[in-house]
Amino acid sequence: MTKKKRVHFLLALVAIYGLSTAAEKCREMVGKEAASKSGQFGIMDCLDGGTGTVACMVKEGVKSYIYSIKTTHAEIASHLAKEGALAEAVSQGMTAKDATKEAQKAAAKATKVASRQAEHILGPIVSSGWDLFETFYFRGSITEGLVRSSGTLVGTYLVGFLGEKSYRRVGYFVGSMLGSWVGGKVGVMIYDLVNGVQYILQKPQQQPYQRPAGHDEF
Repeated sequence: MTKKKRVHFLLALVAIYGLSTAAEKCREMVGKEAASKSGQFGIMDCLDGGTGTVACMVKEGVKSYIYSIKTTHAEIASHLAKEGALAEAVSQGMTAKDATKEAQKAAAKATKVASRQAEHILGPIVSSGWDLFETFYFRGSITEGLVRSSGTLVGTYLVGFLGEKSYRRVGYFVGSMLGSWVGGKVGVMIYDLVNGVQYILQKPQQQPYQRPAGHDEF
């Protein structure tokens, strides 16, 4: 890691720590009812025999569906690449055996690229959608869900891209996982911070704090 990257990393940590501290103060200030509700979903919620179990089943179902889309996309890309490479090899006068080898190489390469493209597109969307669903499960507001899921989406794409740039596939996998978690947390912090600012602005009017329009529970 270069000196410039280390400085950027440290600045990001300081910014997140400052945002976390400010958000915590805002949560204490506005009270439990108005503060964020998400970020609490755990494995035990999947075993409650009720909505938590349904939520986990839905999550796994979506993951399976996304996986099938990814597989189908890769198969189509592989088939098209194989046909194109085979036709080109034959037109160049290669033997059937050599043409088949070239087609198989092209198909394998196309499958790898298509799978990676699908991961880059579908992975962040699934993570973002799950965070939105989790917020609604814990009766958070619509605004909280949108802010948190937006943070997850941006974090997954951004950190995943930076990780892949430095450490290729492993970097993307680790970066996207980390980015998803950090992005969601930052989104919730921003939500609480805005809530706190609105509370401070309302306080001089001596009125009970109310969530702004659009912050109704799902």
